[in-house]
Amino acid sequence: MILHLYFARRFAMSFLLITAILFTLIALTGLIEQTQRSFADSLSFGDLLHLTLLDTPSTLNLILPLNMLLATVVLFFSMSRSYELVITRASGRSALKTLMSPLIVALVIGALAVGMFNPIVAATSKRYEQLSDSFRGSGASALSISEEGLWLRQGSENGQTVIRAWQSNNDGSVLYDVTFVSYLPDGGPIRRIEAKSAALGAEGWRLEDAKSWPLEDGLNSEGNAQTYDFLTLPSTLTVEGIRDSFGKPGAISIYQLPAFIDQLEYSGFSPRRHKVWLQSELARPVFLMAMVLVASAFTMRHTRSGGTGLAVLSAVLLGFGLYFIRSFSQILGENGQIPVLLAAWAPPFAAILLALGLLLHREDG
Repeated sequence: MILHLYFARRFAMSFLLITAILFTLIALTGLIEQTQRSFADSLSFGDLLHLTLLDTPSTLNLILPLNMLLATVVLFFSMSRSYELVITRASGRSALKTLMSPLIVALVIGALAVGMFNPIVAATSKRYEQLSDSFRGSGASALSISEEGLWLRQGSENGQTVIRAWQSNNDGSVLYDVTFVSYLPDGGPIRRIEAKSAALGAEGWRLEDAKSWPLEDGLNSEGNAQTYDFLTLPSTLTVEGIRDSFGKPGAISIYQLPAFIDQLEYSGFSPRRHKVWLQSELARPVFLMAMVLVASAFTMRHTRSGGTGLAVLSAVLLGFGLYFIRSFSQILGENGQIPVLLAAWAPPFAAILLALGLLLHREDG
């Protein structure tokens, strides 16, 4: 039991060390990137640092498997140099038993990443996008989905337009039972339009069976209302922009994601991308355990046997390969090529089986 606690503490310290190093590198790189953005000249150093710190957690969360793999490499090579691993193996402790403590720590870290770090990343990512839009200036668009329907906002130099629709098609290019309310740059409403449907194209919104009411002071809105069989309104929105406005599952807390998926389905959007992301986040602890097994298969060896650099390179390349397969599987799941559960859970368990095979082969021949 004491030896298990010792291995767990050493692995946790290695993980914290690698995390601190990667956090510093990511923050410095992000700060340089922020200074090169178009609106950086009008911002203070404090604003740029604030943006950098808000953007860093999402990147750190993205490379968490690499972090786990490097922490395992550091742990076992440091133990090999100090002959701790040799003594442990000579005492009759098998490789799999030695790995129990690091695997449990990896499982706990994965659970904390999903349960605690995920909401933090979602909040910082959302705040980062809001600040970036405000620093960039006007013209930003936003999307919100609630029980009251689908809400859109498009902006231009002539003012803002708020759009509400009860339903939409899968990609948001056609809205049904839609209402447009246009506002002047100073915030006052000037026109309200209701339509049976609105299709987004290259020329803007094409409204069908529409009725327009002027909202200017001193006018009788109903008396000056006009009806149209078809009406075209200019728009700064694109189908890709609408999809990206709500299409980043990482900006939604895992605790809010199930309800958001239900709202997407009710509004007519396809929630497959968010379902894959939800299941992938739940499978993250298993994938982190797989990274520990992959790294240990190449690094649980005596340093005097040579080939240290090749072993580290092999572990890192195999880890990147598994990460690529995991990402590719998620893409297939998002496109509907494979089931959601298969896309999210098959790569982590396949990686564990592969790493166990390599580890047992090196141990028993």
